[in-house]
Formats: sequence, structure tokens, C-alpha cells
Amino acid sequence: MDELVNRLSQGEHPVSVGGPKPSLQEFRQRVTEMGYVFIKFTTTRGGTDLGVRVDPAATNLSQADFEQARGVAHVEGTLTLNYVKVRCIAEIDLSTLNGLGHLVVLEEVHP
Repeated sequence: MDELVNRLSQGEHPVSVGGPKPSLQEFRQRVTEMGYVFIKFTTTRGGTDLGVRVDPAATNLSQADFEQARGVAHVEGTLTLNYVKVRCIAEIDLSTLNGLGHLVVLEEVHP
């Protein structure tokens, strides 16, 4: 299995909201309207910014207060990283746009 995928699927890792211009407003719009967010694993070399297709059924925003910029957004979604299908699971603190996350391996795809 890919070394990066293996490492990010072991334990929890620091993450932040990624993308070109991370902001609370953009994160909210991406989670609630666009269905596609950027989650950045910050402890890899240079950081690993992943584009994640949000799974609305698994994502939980009940503890997230976007208006007051507080609480936690639980975001889950899928992507393919280095030919491995994975689920990204992240808890994002809205006051800092940082949190913890990990990957769950779904299927290895051979090129």
C-alpha cells in the first residue's frame, strides 16, 4: 500500500481547512452547498491538501455554529489518493479552522 495513505490511516493527524483561500465562509459554502471541501493534513512534507467529496449522510454539523464561528464540524467524504480509494474523516474547530483527521482505506486501485 502507498506509504502516505498508510501513514494517514494510522491514528489521528492535525488537519486544517485547505484550498486556495481557506475561510469560514468558504468552508461553510463548500460543506453545505458545493459538497466538495479541501482538508489539509499539515504534518506531511509541505502539507497534503485533499479535495474531498462530502458525504452528507455521514457529515454532522449539529455542533457547528457558523454564525458565531464556534463549535465543531464533523466532515466525512471520499477521494482517491495515490491510486487508493479512501474516506477522509475530520473534526474541524470552527474558531480556528484546525482539527484532527484520518483516512480509512476503502479499496486499492491498480493503475
